[in-house]
Amino acid sequence: MSFAAGTERTRFSVHADFFEMTCCQYDYRLEQPDDIDAIEILHAHAFGPGRFTRTAFRMREGVEHDPALSFVATALGRLVGSVRLTGIRIGDAPALLLGPLAVEPDYKKRSIGKTLVARSLAAATDNGHRLVMLVGDHPYYGPLGFDRVPFGKIQLPGPVDPARLLLAELVPGAAQSATGMAGSAVPAQEPDVTSASVSKVATGRVPVSTG
Repeated sequence: MSFAAGTERTRFSVHADFFEMTCCQYDYRLEQPDDIDAIEILHAHAFGPGRFTRTAFRMREGVEHDPALSFVATALGRLVGSVRLTGIRIGDAPALLLGPLAVEPDYKKRSIGKTLVARSLAAATDNGHRLVMLVGDHPYYGPLGFDRVPFGKIQLPGPVDPARLLLAELVPGAAQSATGMAGSAVPAQEPDVTSASVSKVATGRVPVSTG
């Protein structure tokens, strides 16, 4: 199955099916700073403490998600669903990591999660992004435009079931350049050797040559 075919499903079929199905029952909007506490509680309800050990969680650790691409669902003012997109790199290719996607247990099987994903993918497309990766179940995410990654094409910095590593192309052909190690879009900071040396000299812990 081509990634490009999945893109068309995401932009058109999902919009028609899922948006119409849920427009009158729930409100969908971009995540706001005031939602953070409620989202943390939602994540605890949906995933429990084991979420902190997941490879996808570790990839997002210390990196801010993009609030322009992250959505919440509310029911009568209560936050009942959330999805986030975070910038990553796959080899040299920029991409987005989808997740966590979470829905309150008593609101599941109402297409809330799929509508959140559809809205986040539409926003990512409108903002010029090309590729979205996630770790999840293909039967759920396949109709939203995601396809399984060929075995060995992408590596993650931790254990993951290869059958659950999925990609969605927002631009046809974007997946071709996505190969190699996936990781944070924010490079690890190199230690400031100069500053450290100056600090040691200033405190008298490093002998200074006068010759």
